[in-house]
Order: sequence, then structure tokens, then C-alpha cells
Amino acid sequence: MEYLRVGTDYFKKVSVPLSENDSYESIIRWNKQEIIQDHGKAFIDDIPRYDGFCNIPSHTDYQLEIGGFYNKYHPLSHKIEKGSWKNTERFLKHIFGEQFILGLDYLTILYRYPKQTLPILALVSEESDTGKSTFIQYIAALFEKNVTINTNEDFRSRFNSDWANKLIIAIEEVLLDKREDSERLKNLATAKTYKTEAKGKDKIETAFFGKIIMCSNNEDHFVLVTDNEIRYWVRKIPVIERNGTKKDHLFLERLKDEIPAFLYFLSTRQINTPNKSRMWFTKDHIHTDALDRLVKGTTSSLLREIIEVLKDLFVLTDASELAYGGKDLLHFLRENGVITTTRKVNEVIKAKLLLEQKNSSYEKQMVCYNVNNERYLNPLTERGRHFVFKRDDIENY
Repeated sequence: MEYLRVGTDYFKKVSVPLSENDSYESIIRWNKQEIIQDHGKAFIDDIPRYDGFCNIPSHTDYQLEIGGFYNKYHPLSHKIEKGSWKNTERFLKHIFGEQFILGLDYLTILYRYPKQTLPILALVSEESDTGKSTFIQYIAALFEKNVTINTNEDFRSRFNSDWANKLIIAIEEVLLDKREDSERLKNLATAKTYKTEAKGKDKIETAFFGKIIMCSNNEDHFVLVTDNEIRYWVRKIPVIERNGTKKDHLFLERLKDEIPAFLYFLSTRQINTPNKSRMWFTKDHIHTDALDRLVKGTTSSLLREIIEVLKDLFVLTDASELAYGGKDLLHFLRENGVITTTRKVNEVIKAKLLLEQKNSSYEKQMVCYNVNNERYLNPLTERGRHFVFKRDDIENY
């Protein structure tokens, strides 16, 4: 049992029980009079005092008190020692494949430089028994209380105080395919500060050093990305080859047993990848075929959105033909929460609808709203590049 005074308030460090005999540590406000009643008045004098809270990550030079502030980051409990990590090596080669050395660099940076910004790591596979969830559980064992495993709903919630101060924010069975999800992920990937919010409390801007790791069974569109995306490292994970042997249900425990030896290795190895971007790795370093497939899936999703916008406009206008430029359609798409660019809209229309742009005057029907929020058409004549869409082609697509 441990108490502390931060500023003028008293707190108690407690272990909150979870399912499966697990728990997590929390610091909760405690009444001074209750402490006196439980332990006597003299006990108060021995409670350590701090000016405030801070959250400074370190695994190699951890300090509980920094400049009079109590550090809420959790030290690792592992006793580092030289030894064998053959099971860990086999598992990481399965996860990172031909990018194994890159994977070791990623884990080394996480351990030695936890404040360094890193790309979003996404492990994907439509098949089961690949080890995606085992990797998340292993990372949680490696970095202990500095990891949180969330659902899609946890990530979308505006109450984020339970995960915004963690080193690793893991999301299992991820499906964050809304525009606001994509924007939030991109912002978090490079953020240095973030506003945390708890129920019933004001937002507080704090330092942010979280790294996002995601797992998904949806290889094509678990999140919206564009073809110039530099924040995602997407790896397709194959099924584990067992060569006739049964599944090793104790494999995760074997990985945990090797953590002291693996951390010794991470603390002594040389990082192979030079630091050449704010996320350490460049786009070329982390590019994979799985990322290309995700971009293609986003493109297919964009085509569906364009078709739906055009169908709605044909119903609203009752026209047999409509003329719009890519920028015009971008306006409608953004109103529907679709994240994309004019260039991408033009590319999709040319490649999928097989239409060519015309460069001349055209009349476009723009949708406006009156004071009662009722839609009405506002025809505008412009000159520039545009497409001509036929109603029959769009309705039959």
C-alpha cells in the first residue's frame, strides 16, 4: 500500500482487478482524514510529496521523481540478462518476414528511444492462426503497464485518459474506416502533444509519445489511406506453418521467458536503419504489397462513394446528363465525410468509369441549403476540365 501527496491533494496507488487474474495499477484521489483514521496522524509526515504529475518514458534510465514531479510512466520489471531468445527470433521472423531487420530496429527504437515517433504498424490477414494477436500480447508483456489494448469503440471515444499516456496503443480487430478515424490516426502518428479527457473533467494538454499497433482480418479497407501515405507500415501475416505438429498453447509463455535475454540483445545491438525522417523510417523502408492492397481498397471505396453522390444528384436534378469537375465532386464527397483529393477523384473516374475530361464551358448543378436546411439547386457556368456523366450509365453501374 502506497500513498503520495501531489500538490495539496493526497492519492493512493491501487491495483485494480481485471478478468483472468490480471490487474492494472491506478492512482486515485484519497481523503487525508481517511489516511489518518486508518494509519494515525504521524503516518502523514512520511508520505512522499511532489509538486505535480509528469509522464516521461524511459526503459534504460528510469526516474520516478523528475524535478519534484511524480513520473506516472511505469518502469519495466524485467531483469535484463544475456541468454537465448531463439523462440522470439523465430516468431519475429514470422511476423516481419523479409523485413526482419527492420522489425528488430523498430523494437530497438521502442525500447531505447520511447519518445521517438514511429509509423503505425498494422498486421493484417484474412486467415486465422497467424500470430497477430500473439504479437499484441507479446508487446504487452514486453512493455508491461505502458501498453493498452483497445477496441474500435475505445479509440473512437472522446474519453481517452486511459490510453493517451501509454507507450503502445494496440487495437485488435480494427475497422476504422471513417474519415474522422483516418484523420485521428494520422494526427496521433506524428503528434507531440495531445488533449486527454476523462469523464467529468476538463481536457488537459499533455505530452504524447504513443505508438499505434493494429491487427485486422480485413486486408482491403480496415482504414482509409491514400497512395502518398507515409505513416503506415502494413504487413500481411501468413498462417503459421506447423509441419504436422499441434498448436503450442504455451508458446506465448516461452516468449515471455525470453524477454530478459531479448531486452539485453536490444540494449546492445546496433540499429541498422539510419534515422532519415521524423518517423525514423522513410516511405521506402516500410513499403509493402499489403499497403498497396489497402490503398487499392480505399480506391474501390472511393468509386462507390462517387457513384452514390452521382446517383443522388441525378435523382435531385432529374437530368439525363450532368457535368462536374473533379473539384466539384470533391465538395460533395467531403460533405459525406469522404477523405480524398481532386487528383484521386479524377484518376478513379478515368480508370473505372472510362471517361475523359473535357476542357470547355459547362454548367454544373450545385446543391445549396436554405434557412430551413432544405436542399435546392444552384446552376453555375464555369470553364475548365470536367466530366460528362450519363444517367443510364451511373444508375446501371
